[in-house]
Amino acid sequence: MAVSSRLALARSRGLTLGTLLESFAAVRGSRPLAEEPDGWACTYDEAAEQVARASETLRREVEPGDRVVVATPNGYRMFLACLAVARAGAIAVPVNPRMAPDEIDYVVADAGARTRIDDFDALTGSGPGSAVPVDPHDVAVLFYTSGTTGRPKGAELTHHALIGRAKVGALVPEPLLGRGCVCGMPVAHIAGFTTLLMLATTGVPLFLLTHFRPTDALDAIERRKAMMFVGVPAMYRMMLEAGAEQRDLSSVRLWSSGADTLPLDIVERFRRMGSALTLPGIDRPLGPATFVDGYGMVELGGGVAVRVFPPVPLPMSGLLRPIEGHRFRVVGADDRPVRRGEVGELQIAGPSVMRGYHGRDDATAEVFTDDGWLRTGDLARDRGFGFFELTGREKDVVKHGGYSVFPVEVERVLEEHPAVAEAVVLGLPDERKGEVPVAAIRLAAGCTCDEDELRAFAAARLSDYKVPQRVVVVEELPRTGTEKVRKAELRSRFV
Repeated sequence: MAVSSRLALARSRGLTLGTLLESFAAVRGSRPLAEEPDGWACTYDEAAEQVARASETLRREVEPGDRVVVATPNGYRMFLACLAVARAGAIAVPVNPRMAPDEIDYVVADAGARTRIDDFDALTGSGPGSAVPVDPHDVAVLFYTSGTTGRPKGAELTHHALIGRAKVGALVPEPLLGRGCVCGMPVAHIAGFTTLLMLATTGVPLFLLTHFRPTDALDAIERRKAMMFVGVPAMYRMMLEAGAEQRDLSSVRLWSSGADTLPLDIVERFRRMGSALTLPGIDRPLGPATFVDGYGMVELGGGVAVRVFPPVPLPMSGLLRPIEGHRFRVVGADDRPVRRGEVGELQIAGPSVMRGYHGRDDATAEVFTDDGWLRTGDLARDRGFGFFELTGREKDVVKHGGYSVFPVEVERVLEEHPAVAEAVVLGLPDERKGEVPVAAIRLAAGCTCDEDELRAFAAARLSDYKVPQRVVVVEELPRTGTEKVRKAELRSRFV
């Protein structure tokens, strides 16, 4: 299937999440679509039929526009479940299996979910039926993320916004399609979900690691001679520690990362492990592989810009370039553009930007400017010619292994402990995870409590990546004249 044909299909005006697989199954049929380590696998035809049958079961339980929480184990069937929900005319709400039960209960309540899917295979259906007609500009998925208040908020993403991510995959050259991709991204993560959309559109067979282990990832790349790997920065760090440079990874033509910025030295090491091509006849790799580092967030519907490091270095290599249809601007505190080269907040407009936060008009109004641009909270410079450079991010958000940990959410949980008077959570640099959350605790008068007890208390109420890696008890917290905690000074106590 030529690039032009794939692009035309991806750009079909009526294409939705619910009709995506049946549209591509019509031209790809029995070609492999996805496989998992336990042996589960499916073709385009099989996946399209599974989605169609599951949607028929769901249609007996939901009405168009209803929210359906998808709480299956991580894997390709979570993705298929979301497509089945969309085909039934409802709105999928995927939740990360690593979330604590209380967190999932909150999402169910906040979304006003009509039902919940825990097992995709149980949705057998009596027949394929037909997709419920929906407008591509209707909301398709609610992806929950934590806001600055620490309360999870559901970002409303439309069919049009998400299918737009699939268009990027339609540009992959035909010779690369059969080589396969190994992916370690969790499906409930916006980066993982949109990666699966892109690969389904592209036609690249996927080997999905349902539980990421660095040695398993390296084994899969080496054994399958995969041409692509997709993961978050923490996965790349773990693969290095697991001996990646002693493996034969020369089959990889494209390394891809997202959810956080990857240090340049790690980018270069993996580029050297892959290759630009293999000389025919002598099976000799030549040149470094390409590395693509994506930039995005839930509110942007996934990645909206990339840093590209091609086999042959270019003058703008390593700078962000917006993906088709997205506009970037760098502004000051007054929302007016700053001069080129000056640091300001990065604001974005484009087709994949969320419609708003579900049921949260106040939060939606705060994150959008009066003229409709999304405030990212990230700092950047306009480098000219359509390229941008990221210089930082929101001060308090901890980027832990590709996930965003909002301190106030963790602080609220810690302060529920009867011995805790006040908690402050911040991030410390970490070679493997990028950053890790840590906490400083001021105890209530007359109370005692140790680190193990507080970490266990948090672990019972939070996702594991949100639990502070270290907890320090302090007598007093350093403060400014306006009683704000001096986090920079507090951070030094952990060094």
